[in-house]
Amino acid sequence: MLSNKAKYGLKALLYLAEHGDGTPILIAEIAESEDISKKFLDAILLELRNAGLVGSKKGRGGGYFLAKPTDQIFIGTVIRVLDGPIAPIPCASRTAYRPCDDCGSVQECAIRGLMLDVRDAMAAILDSTTLAALHARGKAAQTLMYYI
Repeated sequence: MLSNKAKYGLKALLYLAEHGDGTPILIAEIAESEDISKKFLDAILLELRNAGLVGSKKGRGGGYFLAKPTDQIFIGTVIRVLDGPIAPIPCASRTAYRPCDDCGSVQECAIRGLMLDVRDAMAAILDSTTLAALHARGKAAQTLMYYI
């Protein structure tokens, strides 16, 4: 399950993609627009900055901006930065493997085999979806809405 931390991180990145043209945007603007606690968003953006996905500028005219083009920021990367491994259970993780305490045989575990398939399917989607594609998807959904 996607944590609020990762969801808010994606919302902040989408906001920067929508409103940023390389010009830094104040964290307070993002927090207010996306209804995210400023303190929580600050911690999220710090992690994204440390991962090289966003940059920041201090002082007057400061704020956050995307450090890479939107077509070079992959959703799987963002989720791993903020939430850790994508695997639904630890024994299905490729990067943080940990056997289950109650497992008799990792090789014979049908549940692990299924969760590896789930992990691979999720990773295939998330690792091939860019911020640009996610942004375009949101724009397309907005144009399909009808208002009465």
